[in-house]
Amino acid sequence: PLLLGLAVAVVLDDPGPPVYVARRMGRGGRPFRLFKLRTMRRDAAITGPGLSLASDPRVTRIGAALRRMRLDEVPQLWNVVRGDMLLIGPRPEDPRYLEPADPLHAAVLAIRPGITGVTQLAYAREGDLLDASDPERHYREVLLPAKLRMDLAYLRARSLSLDLWILRQTLLTAAGHPPSTAAIRRRCPALDEGLDRTV
Repeated sequence: PLLLGLAVAVVLDDPGPPVYVARRMGRGGRPFRLFKLRTMRRDAAITGPGLSLASDPRVTRIGAALRRMRLDEVPQLWNVVRGDMLLIGPRPEDPRYLEPADPLHAAVLAIRPGITGVTQLAYAREGDLLDASDPERHYREVLLPAKLRMDLAYLRARSLSLDLWILRQTLLTAAGHPPSTAAIRRRCPALDEGLDRTV
């Protein structure tokens, strides 16, 4: 019922398919189809960059609210059921930005990506960090390496208590109370290198 209600809201705000299907890189570098509630206008793919910037005019009114509360990711539960993703794990990345031959990329791709995780929490406002003059280059050269280092640090420090903390912080983020960089550092000091890029 929640998903149905959200889908109706998406269509009423901007007519078109309520679900957006994105191509992402899964475990072992195998691509899969990731499902999200659509948060941008139907023509977003042809009217702007592949990355979403802060205050992106392509984001709909309902889409902005869904992103803020992370409800646009509810359909990814189907990806978990299908075996494409985990509930908690590295952030699923667009194949355009990953190089499976790179040791850092390959190490993160050794596990299925997750709906939520420390990287998803730390980079919840990624659009604010991108250089608007050349977001693609900035993402490839600065943000992506930092995020992958953070994902690798998470995999090395992974534990039940850390995953439970991530779940709690995800719920708090959805309620409008995301964890601070300092809070993430305190919980998992090994993530420091990747967190340098979130400030």
